[in-house]
Amino acid sequence: MGQQNVHLYVFDTLSDWEFGYAAAGINNPAFQACPGQYRIQTVAVRREPVTTMGGLRVLPDLVLSDLEPAMSAMLILPGGVSWDQGLNTEAVEKARAFLAAGVPVAAICGATAGLARGGLLDERRHTSNAAGYLQGTGYRGASLYVESPAVTDGELITASGVAPLEFAYEIFKRLALYPAAVLEAWYGLFKTGDPAHYEALLRSVAPDA
Repeated sequence: MGQQNVHLYVFDTLSDWEFGYAAAGINNPAFQACPGQYRIQTVAVRREPVTTMGGLRVLPDLVLSDLEPAMSAMLILPGGVSWDQGLNTEAVEKARAFLAAGVPVAAICGATAGLARGGLLDERRHTSNAAGYLQGTGYRGASLYVESPAVTDGELITASGVAPLEFAYEIFKRLALYPAAVLEAWYGLFKTGDPAHYEALLRSVAPDA
C-alpha cells in the first residue's frame, strides 16, 4: 500500500497545541511501524491562508469540498473558538460522510461540540472538555459521555482540549502508527518525562542495544 493521507482540518482560530503531538508523530518516520506510511495534508473550506490561535498562517493543501473519505486514512478536527460560534458546519458534514464510510474521525475540544450539534455523538461513547460543555449544544448523547481525557468508539475519537497527548495516543493506536511497545514508551515519556521511558523506547526498536 502506498503513502496515505491523514487530513487535518484548518480554519481561523484553530488551537495549535491540540494537534501538535499527532501531526509531529505522523509526519516523523522515526519509530514508526511502517516509516512514511502516512503524511499530514491540511484541508479547509477555501484554498486561502488561515490564521491559527497562535498567529501562524497555514496555506491549505486541499479544499474540503474536494475531499472524499476514500482519499483519506483519517480526518482530524482540532478545536478553536469558531466551533462555539456555530461555525465549521462544513467540517461536521464531512465528518458525517467519513463515519458513514467507515473512515476514522478524531475531534478534540470545540470540535466535539460541533459534532454534538450535528448529532454525531448521540449514539457513540465520547468525551469533551466537560459534560456541561456539551449539554449546551442540545444533543441527545449525554448518557454516553465518558469522564476521560480521550475516548475511542469505533471510528470516532474524541478528546478534551487539555489532553492533546492522549488525543495523539488514540490516533496513533487507531492508525497502528507505532508497534505497541513503542507507543507505550512514547506515551510514558511525554506524559511523565521519566528518562526510563526513553530508554524503553530505544530498546523497543533496538532490543539488542
